[in-house]
Amino acid sequence: MINDQLVGLFCILQRYLHETMKMKAGRILLLVLCLNVVTFGVIAVPQTCPASDLESGCSDSEEWKGEYFPGIPKIKYEGPSSKNPLSFKWYNAEEEILGKKMKDWLRFSVAFWHTFRGTGGDPFGAPTKNWPWEDGTNSVAMAKRRMRANFEFINKLGVDRWCFHDRDIAPDGETLEESNKNLDEVVALAKELQGSKIRPLWGTAQLFLHPRYMHGGATSPEVGVYAYAAAQVKKAIEVTHYLGGENYVFWGGREGYQSLLNTDMGRELDHLARFLEAAVAYKKKIGYNGTLLIEPKPQEPTKHQYDWDAATSANFLRKYGLIGEFKLNIECNHATLSGHSCHHELETARLNGLLGNIDANTGDPQTGWDTDQFLTDIAEATLVMLTVVKNGGIAPGGFNFDAKLRRESTDVEDLFIAHISGMDTMARGLRNVVKLIEDGSLDELVRKRYESFDTEIGAHIEAGKGDFEYLEKKAIEWGEPKVPSAKQELAEMLFQSVL
Repeated sequence: MINDQLVGLFCILQRYLHETMKMKAGRILLLVLCLNVVTFGVIAVPQTCPASDLESGCSDSEEWKGEYFPGIPKIKYEGPSSKNPLSFKWYNAEEEILGKKMKDWLRFSVAFWHTFRGTGGDPFGAPTKNWPWEDGTNSVAMAKRRMRANFEFINKLGVDRWCFHDRDIAPDGETLEESNKNLDEVVALAKELQGSKIRPLWGTAQLFLHPRYMHGGATSPEVGVYAYAAAQVKKAIEVTHYLGGENYVFWGGREGYQSLLNTDMGRELDHLARFLEAAVAYKKKIGYNGTLLIEPKPQEPTKHQYDWDAATSANFLRKYGLIGEFKLNIECNHATLSGHSCHHELETARLNGLLGNIDANTGDPQTGWDTDQFLTDIAEATLVMLTVVKNGGIAPGGFNFDAKLRRESTDVEDLFIAHISGMDTMARGLRNVVKLIEDGSLDELVRKRYESFDTEIGAHIEAGKGDFEYLEKKAIEWGEPKVPSAKQELAEMLFQSVL
């Protein structure tokens, strides 16, 4: 306040002196006043000034602890009738549902890269977002400022988890050593800001942005790149462990090929397996007990990625003896890119004992790329939660909002509104699953559809004792089987009735 008053006084004096004093003495007096105001102003700048005040000295200080979201309160549950966009209508963290608190079913996480590094830029247009705390640099000081914004956001949103790529939270250096030093400095601040309550849902290494990774990291034909990628993952696992991260993710955006004409696919798959084996060994060596996750995606940026979908990833893990060391991080938008529904991918992972985490997002059905939108479809959220409930939960995984604001959404409050909407959607899906379970009609429809196997002969088959000679005798004895209706429309009606 004092500083603002001085600046205002200075402006008045400046205008007066320019208009009335043309003499040399006037200019000298103006200079003296300027120096005094600037000197006193620097001393008087408060350390709690708003984040938007980039003109003040405090915004340049890496130790600055100002408020990044002034005017945004801590988000509270107000119920379905609330018209307040900065409130939860369906997500009530402490409410118990099916024997667990809602927050324990959902285990929400904020994605650092989309929330704090997303610019709104696309292949056809420049960035549209310029958050008040950004100074246009990618310095360590700026990285620390973003980290403080991250934790203020997390605390106001009321979640306990966050996710990160190493190069999103700290700038790349000229050397690997410098990059590690930058990362250590920012991670030390993150550790302090986390306190005892907040921790990463997962961490990962960014092995796709830098030009060195244009052919991949673990599948690069250049051994030097393979070694560099290994060193970067080693460090990322270490900092994830240090921060108490519950999982570590491998997303192979460049682990694939553009053409088989110049690719030794067998050798690249072998190299990828050796890379993952080394990660498992190092995880155990340092005593990190977090779950290692593979995130399937069919393509983009690579034409064909080796972890195409859940089934492909499961087969890869089995082939190389890694099935007990990894689980899958299923992203809904990646599922649709691979030609599946998110529900299909989640069920495939669950049935293989591999469901480890969910990246809660969706794509636009009219576009063919990974748009990473917040999931707001109540029906899809209900199907997702059906799998989670069947799985008995998803811990130590959770729901990470790997989702970004639309290019045209540029207000700071939009960050909160988008997450609130996504959290309410998943909470509503969970509530709908409760309705389905309590009603029981859909479960009964499925049970009746397979009831012919609830017989002695059905049990014989399911126990692996139904040899072909035995079944041939039964087919002759029974004659032409009567095939009942699947009642698909009734199933859809029962499902829609709870939405």
